[in-house]
Amino acid sequence: MRAICALVIGLIFVLFPNEAGDYFVITIGVVFLIPSLISIVAYFTEKAEYRSSFPLLGIGSMLFGLWLIIMPDFFADFLTYVLGFILAMGGVQQIASLMSARRWMPVPVGFYVVPVLILLAGLFALFNPVGVRSTLFIIIGISCMVYACTELFNWLKFSRRRPDASSQLSRNQDIDDAEIVE
Repeated sequence: MRAICALVIGLIFVLFPNEAGDYFVITIGVVFLIPSLISIVAYFTEKAEYRSSFPLLGIGSMLFGLWLIIMPDFFADFLTYVLGFILAMGGVQQIASLMSARRWMPVPVGFYVVPVLILLAGLFALFNPVGVRSTLFIIIGISCMVYACTELFNWLKFSRRRPDASSQLSRNQDIDDAEIVE
């Protein structure tokens, strides 16, 4: 699921780098706005004796959603940092997964190249000025697509060779039994 989401986000950022940040923020604003409006309308349409407390959270969500919709540039700059952080964490997660896979099979050094590049792209997005946002969105988009492809490839390659829990338990039981016999 992570790979599919990363692939979709990557394609959007590569195909529409100038607009992607703004539209992404506006979409998040709508996601905040719709449920808040529903909660506010539900509060005022309920009978007085069945009303719960005043929908303060709904009003706060509505105001935040409107702020996102009205000022997408401000939040798109902020989003650059968030996406850079997510990419950096994705690279770290892939490196950790590969290191974990070394417990049950050898992992060639070449498998570490792409996760390190993803980590570096995330760090670049974090520490580069926000004035080059469209370039960063293209870099982030390409990195997201590379991350998605390598995540799928690694999953297909290593998940079939991971020992299942039952075989691991029986192997541990065999070792325990052998120690008792000695």
